[in-house]
Amino acid sequence: MSYSGCVEVVYPLSKGDLVLRSECDWSSDIEPSWVDRKLRRFRFDLAHERPYLAFKPCIRLGDDLHWSEGPNKLALLSTQRRHRIYPRFQSGSKGALTPVRIIPSTILDRDHRVRVYIPAGYGENRLKSYPVLYMHDGRNLFLPQEAFEGKEWRVDENLEMLDSMNLIDQVIVVGLHAGDREREYTSPGYESYGRALVEEIKPWIDLNFRTLPQRRWTGIMGSSLGGVVTLFVAWQWPEIFANASCLSSTFGYQDDLLKRVEEADISRRRHLRIYLDSGWPGDNYEATLSMALALIERGFRLGNNLFHFAFPNAAHDESAWSARFHLPLQLFASKLRRAYLGTLPQA
Repeated sequence: MSYSGCVEVVYPLSKGDLVLRSECDWSSDIEPSWVDRKLRRFRFDLAHERPYLAFKPCIRLGDDLHWSEGPNKLALLSTQRRHRIYPRFQSGSKGALTPVRIIPSTILDRDHRVRVYIPAGYGENRLKSYPVLYMHDGRNLFLPQEAFEGKEWRVDENLEMLDSMNLIDQVIVVGLHAGDREREYTSPGYESYGRALVEEIKPWIDLNFRTLPQRRWTGIMGSSLGGVVTLFVAWQWPEIFANASCLSSTFGYQDDLLKRVEEADISRRRHLRIYLDSGWPGDNYEATLSMALALIERGFRLGNNLFHFAFPNAAHDESAWSARFHLPLQLFASKLRRAYLGTLPQA
């Protein structure tokens, strides 16, 4: 049995030709079957005896061959879907963090402070736009010198490892620095905070970065009280956010989320995908389980648009959340899920 598939490489090529090298024969060029230099797209038809094929885009300049950076790409031929690839040749393997950006707010009595993670290749291959993940408690995401007790989520390191595994699409992550988190992440303060995120922060991000602004490409994530406000925002604005990931969430501390779930018009929220988790014992295990059961009662299907996990002996801290960050990331940005749904992964 043989498998076939199509890879479309998108790159702003100024000179030379774009070819592929693959594990079938790393010393031989694979020429494109179709080229549109105006759109800077190069299509390759591939076949192999296995349902996957390792390959690398290369630039051919006469006798010189310039290999793209990063790990080998992996074509999933069994899906017979077209994979869209955005290679880089001179950007290095690591993404970048912006300085803290200040966004004025007319909704909250403070300025927004955000730090943004930009994937490797962002500045080189400007033909690519990215899914966006908004994360609460932004000081704890990237840098130990900013984080509570020096513990951080290692978001950038985790993203780059998952990308090197060919497991997820690259994503932009917006780290939202908290103001008064006790007030803004709980009821009723999270109503104004949510409006500010939807009406002020997201439009600013979409204006200043190359994002995929549609809901299917937009996720939100948080832990502890950050998980509470995550569920509130996604539940209140399901036309903006398609994915909500709530880790160790302090449900029931000072919120009305169970009541909202039990009484809301569920038709607006059928396409939400919600991830819930906690450690055990403690770590809001019972509160998280109660929220999962309430969502199931309203028609959410476990393993389809609702995911619930518990981690024995996991602590309530950034190190524990970092260790399982890869799970909601795969649900939000998995290349396999994109291929299964027939959408075009952006590798």
